[in-house]
Amino acid sequence: MDHSGTLILIMAIAVLAPPLAYGVSRWLPVPLVIFEIGLGVVTGPDVLGWAETGPVIDVLSRLGLAMLIFLAGYEIQFDQVKGETLTRSVWAWLAALALGLGLGTLLAGGSFGKGVYLGTALTSTALGTVLPLLRDAGDLPSRFAAVMTAMGSVGEFGPIIAMALLLSGRAPARSAALLAVFALLTAAAVFWALRPKRPWFARVIARTLHSSAQFAVRLVMLLLVVMLGLAQWLGLDVLLGAFAAGLITRLVLHGAAPESSGTVLSKVEAMGFGFLVPLFYVVTGIEFDLDALLSGGRPLLLLVAFLLLFLVVRGLPMWLLAPRDLGRRDRGALVLFGSTALPLVVAIATLGVQDGHMAPGEAAALVAAAMVSVLVFPLVALRLREGARRGTAGAGAEEGVRTGGDESW
Repeated sequence: MDHSGTLILIMAIAVLAPPLAYGVSRWLPVPLVIFEIGLGVVTGPDVLGWAETGPVIDVLSRLGLAMLIFLAGYEIQFDQVKGETLTRSVWAWLAALALGLGLGTLLAGGSFGKGVYLGTALTSTALGTVLPLLRDAGDLPSRFAAVMTAMGSVGEFGPIIAMALLLSGRAPARSAALLAVFALLTAAAVFWALRPKRPWFARVIARTLHSSAQFAVRLVMLLLVVMLGLAQWLGLDVLLGAFAAGLITRLVLHGAAPESSGTVLSKVEAMGFGFLVPLFYVVTGIEFDLDALLSGGRPLLLLVAFLLLFLVVRGLPMWLLAPRDLGRRDRGALVLFGSTALPLVVAIATLGVQDGHMAPGEAAALVAAAMVSVLVFPLVALRLREGARRGTAGAGAEEGVRTGGDESW
């Protein structure tokens, strides 16, 4: 099939996946991304051979990943990601990085180069996958979601920083200097975003919100492209620019036009989740090396090992450093949600193969483990959260009965 036919097939899969997910969700709440990736694998070259990628599709797929990271950055609520919760999140991720580098190097047979790729991948959190699940469950306003947002934000941002420092192929000192330059330029953009905007700015956003001008949406796309270009110009991973663009965009819209920010976000999400993000996930399935995974017993054993390591490397520090007000079930749900990984794992595994540090079978096992984490961990986490909410409601009702009895007495 030519590339135009593949693109049509990809979008057909993107359309088919939501009804399938909706139908299955009546019995089991399987994340939508599983259907997108799974159908991509089935139509890819290792199964039916209907789809093949090319330069145009690869570019669109990378844009989809950038949009996913951008939306994850936008979702961060600064009033929640601060103080002790943020401090604990940073320490949890640093502990995960140290643990990941050590266990990754051990698993790589002492090869520190391969260990860096494995260890960095094991510290990531798929915040862009987790937050929609919490939103659909009506759990975003909760204290648990605030902690998960903080832990997930560091788990999304930390590996991107680690990629810029450790996986760029440059000397660490030069990478750190370039990263500092990017941080300064981002800080300048944040300063601009926080400055009060003139009244005409909000008026233009409101007046063009439902017209062909779409000033706010065009401004969001400009910020995204500028930050992607800035990261690429400095030789950093473009995902760092996408994440920073999401942070800046939230500050601009909520500061200048808070009454219109929700509508603008819905339009950007429609563009991302309606086209680019599912395209990334379907292409991930098409490019997944199923033959390498099934070529022998070792890749399948590595799949199980990586899945357990996600829980140990990312989950154990989160359990130990979670805020004290979270109960055991909430801590368990936090560990499972925080250990859910995929987008950055795909990016890191791809880099590892390209740079010659990872064999195709190892990369396939790592990506497959991330896919399983997206399927299994959130399902169990949602059950734990449901139990925790029922327990809290039951305790509140019991306390109310006791209080009512004391007052009547």
